[in-house]
Amino acid sequence: MPRTGRPGLTHREKRELWHRWKAGQTLSEIGHALNKHAGSVHGVLAVTGGIEPQPRKRSSHALQLHEREEVSRGLGRGFSFRRIAKLIGRSASTISREVSRNGGRTAYRAVQADLRALTQILRPKPCLMSQHQVLRDLVAEKLTLEWSPAQISGWLSREYGTDPSMQISHETIYKSLFIQARGVLKRELISHLRSNRTMRRGKIWTTAGQPRGQIIDAVSISVRPAEVEDRAVPGHWEGDLISGSGNTHMATLVERASRFVMLVKVDGKDTNSVVGALKRRIQSLPDGLMRSLTWDRGTEMAQHKQITLATKVDIYFCDPQSPWQRGIN
Repeated sequence: MPRTGRPGLTHREKRELWHRWKAGQTLSEIGHALNKHAGSVHGVLAVTGGIEPQPRKRSSHALQLHEREEVSRGLGRGFSFRRIAKLIGRSASTISREVSRNGGRTAYRAVQADLRALTQILRPKPCLMSQHQVLRDLVAEKLTLEWSPAQISGWLSREYGTDPSMQISHETIYKSLFIQARGVLKRELISHLRSNRTMRRGKIWTTAGQPRGQIIDAVSISVRPAEVEDRAVPGHWEGDLISGSGNTHMATLVERASRFVMLVKVDGKDTNSVVGALKRRIQSLPDGLMRSLTWDRGTEMAQHKQITLATKVDIYFCDPQSPWQRGIN
């Protein structure tokens, strides 16, 4: 079971998350690998629109944590700034400034000083469009006209070839859309992109090798018993998977004769989560209450045979583009 609650992801888990995301794995697959709920994975990705943040780097000339620990030990032994500087190969003025900006000789703590330095080096570079209103308005206008970021970038290069302030790459446009913290382009403009995605995928992302659209040995809805069609006999159900905000999902089960509805919470939309939750729910019902289940062609039921083997419930799948699949029951 994925863990739930307040604890977040460690730095190692976040690195693995981004690696798997760029490799094309789904939210549910990443969640299972990290033993986290898919909603937690979505929350990490959504902050930057699916674009991995650049790793923070320190200058090679800045003091490192192990040097600050030597400073702290030297202060504790009463050494002068000059002596401490000689021990770690730094100038005495560097040690003097380091100690004075972090509480002085009596209050200096290496870890706290290192954390403060890490915070102080944040110098976010202003986005090009945030500084040029004309460029920002042009990009927004072209997006509303259904132009792709690549088309906009190429058009700007031709129209304003001699003006570097009017040149922008298509990747920068994507980042300005998906990373809302930049505060440049309105999120509503994402709806004009052709991919209809809410998060950015990496260039090497692919669905190759993923079991998309594969329902092995699916039994067609056309061979369901006649008693299922006329709703005269109870025990025949229809199911579907619905998605909510924050990558949350729930399975619905509707009994055809009585229209009784059951909701089944699932940990993700992958087949392991959905099939496992449905199997447990069906096994909790009285014998004979569910005789058949009809589903659409969603890949969450790729492992449907596990349900039939465990519960003896026959499962049928709608034909592609059938009236049932379009919601006409």
